[in-house]
Amino acid sequence: MNALNLTDYTHTLGLQAKQASARMAKAPAAIKNAALKRLADLLRANVAALQVDNAKDIERAVAAGLAAPMVDRLKLTPKVIETCAQGCEQLAAMADVIGEIIGMKEQPSGIRVGQMRVPIGVFGMIFESRPNVTIEAASLSIKSGNACILRGGSEAIDSNKALARLVQQALVDSGLPEHAVQLVQTTDREVVGQLIAMPQFVDVIIPRGGKGLIERISREAKVPVIKHLDGNCHTYVDDPCDIAMAVKVADNAKTSKYSPCNATESLLVARGVAPEFLPRIGQIYADKGVEMRCDAEALALLQTYQENRPPAQVNKADSAINNAANHGAAADLKLVLAQASDWFEEYLAPIISIKIVAGVDEAITHINQYSSHHTDAILTRDHMHAQAFLREVDSASVMVNTSTRFADGFEYGLGAEIGISTDKFHARGPVGIEGLTSLKYVVLGQGEVRA
Repeated sequence: MNALNLTDYTHTLGLQAKQASARMAKAPAAIKNAALKRLADLLRANVAALQVDNAKDIERAVAAGLAAPMVDRLKLTPKVIETCAQGCEQLAAMADVIGEIIGMKEQPSGIRVGQMRVPIGVFGMIFESRPNVTIEAASLSIKSGNACILRGGSEAIDSNKALARLVQQALVDSGLPEHAVQLVQTTDREVVGQLIAMPQFVDVIIPRGGKGLIERISREAKVPVIKHLDGNCHTYVDDPCDIAMAVKVADNAKTSKYSPCNATESLLVARGVAPEFLPRIGQIYADKGVEMRCDAEALALLQTYQENRPPAQVNKADSAINNAANHGAAADLKLVLAQASDWFEEYLAPIISIKIVAGVDEAITHINQYSSHHTDAILTRDHMHAQAFLREVDSASVMVNTSTRFADGFEYGLGAEIGISTDKFHARGPVGIEGLTSLKYVVLGQGEVRA
């Protein structure tokens, strides 16, 4: 597609989205919900066909040498498809917030002033890898009464096209405009530059992908951007804490899946519990092949544990999650001295940074300095420590005694998410329906005039 045709194509997408957004804004809740339920049915009915298209993307990605975490993000498994379908149904079951009026108060003049929740209009979504984002974005767009233009990565083009066809079928079958959700059909990167520079059609851009993509969008966009740069999430193990619970949560937060932005990348451990906690979690990480990049104190403690460990030691309590390849023998710990850059790093891989801290105050200071302000958790038995952590950690999601992996729109009951924003305006944390709306003032009177 040449530059002139590409400009015409992008302009057409924008115009069609703008026209569709007017119809979506006034669509009754029952029709939007019907479209979501229809989409859930179509997803379940087309699992096999979707996997055929997905296999083409995965084959190309492997042949191109795409990193393993990125290939993992591409996979459209039956479980992933079912989660998408459930997200659509969860959204359909939720109350419709469009047209909701809040904060209505009568003023001394007699007028009543409140705010009405309305759709943003048209949002552009630029994302990489995960094809399920197509469904998450589409379903949230439908529920919130918006129109959207989706531009997925070239590595997932066949999967995205197949999913977008189901979305458009659900829209048409339900009596909604087919252009309410449009997928950019070309992989030409120039379309991104044009999409982010059409304020006459696009009201907000939401990039979801690597740091390079998001930095480019933030720098070049001529429309507002909702973004997060990376997910350097922390789990802090406090003194006092339930050691067994802390081991279980720290294991899940890192190893349940390495590629998501809500996986813990840095583990902070209070000095008072480190001698008991670190050897236990260290052995689990070792058995799962996780490299530990430690500060000097944590490194020394873990090295001492390894040197003094009987050759075939296995903690029976942890044996169920040991790597079967070890055949009952505990694996050697992969220990590396951390560099200064490790405290900032989002690995998206079986690597974790580990630091021993004096206590909750030092943990909070460290997190606020090095965190990407995405999601951070404290594991503690001390209520005051938990409250201080919740108040003082400057992140979009702050957690007590649970895994950072719960930082997700579906897990938060939002039905789906458009992304996780580390901005403070206009939305923060998992962006669901309300993050795709705006508030306008409404004023009700009975003939009052201003003196």
